[in-house]
Amino acid sequence: MILQALYDYYQRKAADPESHIAPEGFQWQEIKFIIIIDENGRFVDLNDTRNEKGKGKLFLLPKAKKRSGSNACQTTFLLWDHYGYLLGHPKSNEKKSLEMAKKQHKVFINEIKNLPPIVKKDKGVNAVLAFYERSEEAAVKKHPNWKDCEKIPGCNLTFRLVGDAKLVSERTAIVKYQSSLLAESQETDNDSVEIIGRCLITGDRGPIARLHTATPILGSKSNATLVAFQKNSGYDSYGKEQAFNAPISIRAEAAYTTALKYLLSSTTNKQTISDATVIFWAEKRKIKDSYDLESNFVWFIADKKDDPDRGIQAVKSLYEAIHTGRLAYSDERFYVLGLAPNAARISVRFFRQGAVRDFGEKIIRHFDDFEIIRSPFDPEYLSLYRILTATALQYKMENVPPNLAGAVIESILDGTPYPTTLLHQCIRRIRADAARKDQNGKSIQNVTRTRAAILKAAINRFNRIHKQNEKEITMALDLKNNNPGYRLGRLFAVLEKIQEEGNPGINTTIRDRFYGAASTNPVAVFSQLLKLKNHHLAKLDNPGRRVNFEKLIGEIMSELSEFPPHLSLNDQAYFSIGYYHQRQDFFTSKKTEKENSRS
Repeated sequence: MILQALYDYYQRKAADPESHIAPEGFQWQEIKFIIIIDENGRFVDLNDTRNEKGKGKLFLLPKAKKRSGSNACQTTFLLWDHYGYLLGHPKSNEKKSLEMAKKQHKVFINEIKNLPPIVKKDKGVNAVLAFYERSEEAAVKKHPNWKDCEKIPGCNLTFRLVGDAKLVSERTAIVKYQSSLLAESQETDNDSVEIIGRCLITGDRGPIARLHTATPILGSKSNATLVAFQKNSGYDSYGKEQAFNAPISIRAEAAYTTALKYLLSSTTNKQTISDATVIFWAEKRKIKDSYDLESNFVWFIADKKDDPDRGIQAVKSLYEAIHTGRLAYSDERFYVLGLAPNAARISVRFFRQGAVRDFGEKIIRHFDDFEIIRSPFDPEYLSLYRILTATALQYKMENVPPNLAGAVIESILDGTPYPTTLLHQCIRRIRADAARKDQNGKSIQNVTRTRAAILKAAINRFNRIHKQNEKEITMALDLKNNNPGYRLGRLFAVLEKIQEEGNPGINTTIRDRFYGAASTNPVAVFSQLLKLKNHHLAKLDNPGRRVNFEKLIGEIMSELSEFPPHLSLNDQAYFSIGYYHQRQDFFTSKKTEKENSRS
């Protein structure tokens, strides 16, 4: 199903004249350094193509061949590869690396020498052959840019004739030759044996790909593939080994891997979040007047500092599409694929497909669930990045628990309860941050808008599915919510407010010392906190303010028969939400409260 969807995507993009997807037999490849030579093969320059971020330029080159096993060094790419092949430069000074570089270099030169005579007559190819006949490799290593090049592990290089705009590998003779190889449906690696079979993707008979092209993702090895096979592992049957037991034709393999690499290199169809790489695409091009989920989906996940308002605009346009009916007419299929690194392979974390309108409705439900009262300075909608980092130490994505990102995305796309880990992580971070101070010695806010929204969304969605009679937590303060945890959270917020007003400018409040105990073992601390309250109330100059606080405490405690000895994790979540709601009610004017309720 995944391969079929990727294959169809390639056919769609290949038929689009505005698309920049690589044609069959080619791939877009980052090249950081280019060896410039003249027509006689003499070395002229080593061109550095990197930008200020260290990224090299992308060029359309002959597709890389799969390398694996003990004979991997016997396979090279056409007129481009890493410096071990082009220049015989080892990755280290060890004897084994030196010998390997010599083998790779010899294979690369022989690959060019074995090209058909008509291809070798090309001016650029002939110049490359002359470059090696003159042993110009040493001249390259004397160039000032070489020091930067050799510092990059496995740095890829290629050739260009001086004065030419195109690379040698982009010249007409090479393009025609590479295209002819695919047209003949011949595998080019030395270990291949052509076997004809029926392709599982297209249903057509043709030569079967023995190895599949590497499509690495962040965190994986450079040769990681989506489809990989093992020998002698119990998967062989009827005399068929490895890929021949699950046949995919050379053409179909080229199409789906090209589509996958295209999506992985995209800035609009890919987003990396925690350990998951998420790619998404639509079945067809956007039709007129329909909602373009493909171009907007990335903004529901990402939180990009260079364009912070773009995510808000994307969510608003999705709400608008629902209200205007544009989403209802989006019957085209939409695909979301989550990938994660796994040794030499790529793991499929999740794969979802469905109509655009179904995805849109579930995404909207997600944002509705996370809606909670906020200050005017908070972002209107919470991206997945903000949600996940709110549960992590120091708000860093690398501290997010493994698999959590993928599990949350699955919950959003399926409309199912959020993972329990999300709620537990959030509660742990709230308790851990309760006693933390910033660099100025002031308490760090532990129950933030994002964390309160996480707890509210997790509880409401779980109850909506499993406990339908349970009352949902509201967006703002709910005076009728009688959950003990919620009431105790409100009470704790009131006691803290009294302390703050009775001691203006105080840096340390009861939250720093008692939040953890109050939210887990209320009976152990609340009696003491109520006694301390009287001391702080006495410091208030305004008698009316003292009366108001006493009335508020009475209203909260009217539904509390006793202080429970222990609060469950769910009730601890209610405690945090009640605390947040009450705090926001103190600092929110009635005008702002009405504005938030309409947003």
